[in-house]
Amino acid sequence: MSRSVEIGLVLLLVAVLAATIWAGHRAAGSQPSFDLRASTLLSGPSGSRALYDVLVRLRIPVERRRAPLFDLTTDARRRPAVLAVLDPPLDLESAELDQVVRFVRGGGRVVAAGWGGGITSCVGWRLVYPHAFLRGDSLAVASPRPGLSLPAVTNYLRPPRREELDTGNRSRGGDADACDALGPVAVDTVLHLVGGDPVVLRLRYAAGGSVTLVGDVGYVRNAAWRDTRVPEFVVPLIAPPRGGRLAWDEYHQGFGKGHSPTSVLASWLVDSPAGWAILQIVAVGLVGIAVAAVRFGPARSVIERRRRSPLEHLEALAAGLEGAAGVDTSVALVVAGLRRRLGRASVLRTDEQSAWLAALELALPTAAGRNAARRLQQIVTQPGGPERALAAARAVEDVWEELRPPTTRIAS
Repeated sequence: MSRSVEIGLVLLLVAVLAATIWAGHRAAGSQPSFDLRASTLLSGPSGSRALYDVLVRLRIPVERRRAPLFDLTTDARRRPAVLAVLDPPLDLESAELDQVVRFVRGGGRVVAAGWGGGITSCVGWRLVYPHAFLRGDSLAVASPRPGLSLPAVTNYLRPPRREELDTGNRSRGGDADACDALGPVAVDTVLHLVGGDPVVLRLRYAAGGSVTLVGDVGYVRNAAWRDTRVPEFVVPLIAPPRGGRLAWDEYHQGFGKGHSPTSVLASWLVDSPAGWAILQIVAVGLVGIAVAAVRFGPARSVIERRRRSPLEHLEALAAGLEGAAGVDTSVALVVAGLRRRLGRASVLRTDEQSAWLAALELALPTAAGRNAARRLQQIVTQPGGPERALAAARAVEDVWEELRPPTTRIAS
């Protein structure tokens, strides 16, 4: 198979794969452009990803808790300093509310936005909207400090009426006892309407715990954090004490523990049409590779190219130096190369070369080696023509072969 055909097949495979992925995304349908959950995993206008990113940049320890709150106080390793529950669509179970109560009574801090999954009513407060059917109306708030202007809110906080309290106690059953155990020692109004109704409250308890109620969920959404000065007001409310960790409740936002990326990818490949197409393309590619890797029939005849032997290299070098009229230089370089191969790095003069070659002749173990060393001495000391270069190269090769016979096979 020619190289151009292989490149064409690869490009065709890439094009088919890209078209399959595009078709799979198109068949899956368009994703919704909005999500009303105040989750730190959502970066849309209604999400709360901005809170998470800001605290991370401030080097505040944070985590996204994607498990129920049944072990909030029992698991000491995962116990946070602050628990943030941002108006989740799923209410907390009775056992979870009991854990939240124990967490607060043990000195923990809770930040609940909106209904807080039931925490707001558990601590004795309720949300109020300006109008029952027009929740889009907004009310101005009083600035918490000079120079800090905050946006208007769409709901605020009020204590529940007696009939609502009685109804809530009957519906909660055993939870009422746990919630009634939370008796605040102080109630601080952090933010209120111009008319005086509270919007953000901080309830303090005897053991040092607290519950911060943020009536308007808009204060924890990305839109407000991008366009207003809400972050200057909210960060001190939710930031844990020094050394503490803030845990975001993502389980009741609908983001429980998911499967591993490998299992998700495997299920997508098996269940979706695009995944099946990718599996078929991969199977065809593997079959093609397997077929191309097996050679059918006898080996093809090729031109045999044999590498030059060291002697041929020396002869070629000697011929080149001989043609350049550098006979003495070539002879000296050949002798220096032999000396270097024997582990002697210094360069000798002509008279020193003769003495060294005489000592080398006495050290050679064979008669052929001694004869070659003697010929090399004669070439160095006696004058002659250009043929001296080639003769010196052959004599050096003879000496080297007598000192260290070749042990490797000749490459073909």
